[in-house]
Formats: sequence, C-alpha cells, structure tokens
Amino acid sequence: RDARAHLLARITARPRARVVAGYLPMRSELDPRPAMAALVARGLAVCVPVIEAPGRPLRFRAWHPGVRLVPGPFGAEVPAQGRLLEPDTLIVPLLAFSGARDRLGYGGGFYDRTLAALRARGAVLAIGLAYGAQRDDSLPVGALDQRLDAVATEAGILG
Repeated sequence: RDARAHLLARITARPRARVVAGYLPMRSELDPRPAMAALVARGLAVCVPVIEAPGRPLRFRAWHPGVRLVPGPFGAEVPAQGRLLEPDTLIVPLLAFSGARDRLGYGGGFYDRTLAALRARGAVLAIGLAYGAQRDDSLPVGALDQRLDAVATEAGILG
C-alpha cells in the first residue's frame, strides 16, 4: 500500500471527520491530491491552506478536483475562489518527522500556529504525509512546535 492509502484509511475510520484540510504539493512533497479527491467522492468537504499574512495561522479555502488555481504566496497554488472552511482533520506536509511525531516544515511556523489555534477550539486530528525515508529521530523541537497525531507513510501509520 502507498502512504495515501494508509492516510485514507485513518481519516475515513474517524467518524467525526467532516472537513479535511489537504495541501497542494510543492517541491518533493508527497502528493495528497488522489486521497483528497477520494475524500470528496465520499462526501467530505476538503480544503487547502491559504497564507493570508506572515505570522498568522493559515486559513482554508474549499477545494475539489478541477477547481481553478492561482499562484499564492511562497510558490503554493491556491483556489482562485471558494468559501473558507475550518478543518477538523488536517493532512500536513513536512520535510522530516520523528518517531515521536514531531515535524520539520519549511520554517514559517504556519502549521504550528494553525494547529495551536485549532486545538484551542476543540479536537482536531493532524496527520503528516511522508515517505518513510523522511524519518529523522534527531529533529530539533521548539517550545511552540505542534506534534502530529499520526504520520502516514508507505509502511503504515505511526501513531
């Protein structure tokens, strides 16, 4: 199985999953769009992150296969329009992860701020999507870093 199949199984096993935030991949990030399309086909609302300002949590705009995309900040594409949604489940991109489910991103702190804000308002599930080779158990961990609830790789689910 591939990491996306493990990811789908974990999300669909969660009865409270209603709004799932995915992402549009950049660089060598594992592409979650096939899993996102499968979630849309199952009737879940799917959204992707939009950076509104440095130092602020992410906002999430509705996404579906075929939605018109435009260039956004930092090289990521974003839906040209669509309603803003608040996710209860997040598929999180990463550069590296640890066995403790700590995450290394691109250094902007967007996901850490976003997860902290969402978790302060209620239960949210954050699942990293990665290749097993991205595991690094010596990641630096800061006081504001938010741990993932799980990481999906081709080997299965960690956490």
